This record gives sequence, structure tokens and C-alpha cells, in this order.
Amino acid sequence: MKYSPFILTLLALSLAACAPGKKDSDSFANELKLKDYQPVSIFKLPEHHPEQAKFAVIDMHSHPYAETDAEIQEWVKTAKKNNVEHIIINTYAHGEAFDKLYDQYKGIDPDLFELWCGFDLDHFDEPGFEDAAVAELVRCWEKGARGVGELGDKGLGESYCRRSSTGKPMPTGHLDDPRFDALFEKCGELGMPISIHEGDPIWMYEPMDEHNDGYMNADYWKIDLSTPGILDLDGVVATLERCMEKHRKTVFIACHLLNYSHDYETLSAIMDRHPNLWLDNSARHLETCVTPRATKAFYEKYPDRILFGTDNTPTDRLYMLEWRILETEDEHFYAGGSYHWPLHGIGLSDEVLQKVYHDNAAQLFKQLGR
Repeated sequence: MKYSPFILTLLALSLAACAPGKKDSDSFANELKLKDYQPVSIFKLPEHHPEQAKFAVIDMHSHPYAETDAEIQEWVKTAKKNNVEHIIINTYAHGEAFDKLYDQYKGIDPDLFELWCGFDLDHFDEPGFEDAAVAELVRCWEKGARGVGELGDKGLGESYCRRSSTGKPMPTGHLDDPRFDALFEKCGELGMPISIHEGDPIWMYEPMDEHNDGYMNADYWKIDLSTPGILDLDGVVATLERCMEKHRKTVFIACHLLNYSHDYETLSAIMDRHPNLWLDNSARHLETCVTPRATKAFYEKYPDRILFGTDNTPTDRLYMLEWRILETEDEHFYAGGSYHWPLHGIGLSDEVLQKVYHDNAAQLFKQLGR
């Protein structure tokens, strides 16, 4: 039986109107706020929850999160439970502040904790700055600092180690500023690697609109590129490249995979140009596991130059999530918080995993004469 076009059109409209899941202006999707969206995976898939790291771990990026002796002692228990055998504490500090932290942490567990100092940038714009800053760096090294961490430039110049009396960061020059040269050269001479945070993930620079892939996290950390004199991510990293070119005997560790996990091709080119550059993966496990195949391929391309780091308050939950992401091939699970995309296990091989967890750091220490 044939129907006229008019009848077919009426049937189609009727079916569309009765179809389940029809959306209208009163639907829940129009009322739900993005900040309240906390999806739960519907997929019935194998789950793996490692209770400790598969191999012994050297955490190359942490901070003095624990303030009291009791809190530090609790951290020691959590670390040992999770198979973490050594932790680098980036203090940002120099002078009495560094000495106090050093004595406190080392007094509780001298084998677990290693404290790195900051640069003394208090008088960056004054005559004689370089000599005084180098002298303080040497003093910190004699105290026990075996690295510098962490420096940081989010577009206006290094500011992590220089703050006003109110605690507000006070930018200095970028890393290619000649006033840093004496400090970087002394680090190379003493065998002190420099942990450095350049820029932020690419979402922080993009418009805060419906097209921003990392909007929920980006909105909190966003960078205003309309600020006079500010550099974008490529510009900031260019200053690091010029710095590394000048100081080839100094080891630089770019935190957070240099914030280029969105563009492994560019990151690979930077790695190839600078053999004195290492990477740590701290605080980028949730960003990188959304592209598990590309991320795994990058780890396999540079298995000897990527270091493990956390850069977050040490808890069992934090550690176990990182073991799950790096060790397993679990698919489509969530971690909650400000990330609304599903996570996936990267599933590193045992060979790569052991290097990232431990052996790369041990090899770096040996290279530096430890």
C-alpha cells in the first residue's frame, strides 16, 4: 500500500513527538549546572585497584604539605604502605625558612625525605644580586639541598621563589634573563638539578566558553593573556629553551610534562633539541590518561627521561589512583572533582614502569655524582 507524502509527513511528526527522551525547555539537562555534574560510569568492566606501586618509587615532585611532626610521621606511614621509598620536597625556600624545613623533615626520616631549596630572589633588581644569590645557593647546598625547586613562570617571569611581605608572588625576569646565568651555572657545577614549572595546561589559555575542553579546571586556573607583557605557553617555553641552550651542563626537570601533554609532537621536538631536559609527570595523570594510547607511546619513546611525581597532598586515595592509571588498562572510570571526562589506564609495561617509578631518578642521581 502506498501513502501520500502528506500522510508520511504526519506519521513522522507523530513518531517524533512520541519518541522517548524527547528534550524540551523543561528537561533536566537545561536545569543541571555544570559544577554539579558528577557522572558515574555505566560500563561493567574489569576494575583493578593496586594497593601499592608495583615497583619501588622515587617521588621527584612534592612539597612540604605536612606542617607538624605528627603529620610528617603519618606521611611516612602512607609512603611506606604505598612502596614509596624516597620523596623530593620542593620547598621554594632559602635562608632560615629552608633550614627549618630541612631540620624538621630530616629529623623525622632522613632516608625518605630529600629537600630542595629555592633561589634567593629577594633583591633581584638590585646591584650585587647575583653574588649574594649564588652564595646563598652554596650555603643551602652545604646544608643538604641537592636540587632547586621549584621555579615557576606563568608568563610574567619567575615568581615562585619571590613573594612580597603579604605572600603575593612578585615576578622577576624570565629564565633567559642574564641575571639568572650565574645561578644556573653554579647549579651545573654543584650537580643540582632544577625543577621548573613553565606555563599551564593549554585549556587555561583558551576562551572560557562552551568549546573549552577542560573548562571546569581551566576556569579556576585561567591565565589572562590580555595582561600587559604576559607570554603564552609557547612564549614561556621558548625562554626555557634559550636558557637550556646557554646552560648545557645544568639539568632541568620540567614539571607536569612541560604542560605539553596536549601536543606530544611538539614536546618530542623540544626533548630532542635539549638532552639536558628531563620531565616529571606530576599532577598530570588525570590529563594524560584521557589519551592513553598516545600517552603510552610517548612514555615508550622517552622511557629514560620521564620521572614520577605527585605534587599533591599525599593520601592513599591519591597514590592508588596514580597506580591504577599508570599500571592498569582499566577503561572509562571517574575520579570526581573538577574533571568531568572519563579516565583510562595507560597500562605501561613493567620495563617502562620501573624506569619511571625508580630507575630514571636513580640514574639521574648517579649522573650528578651522588
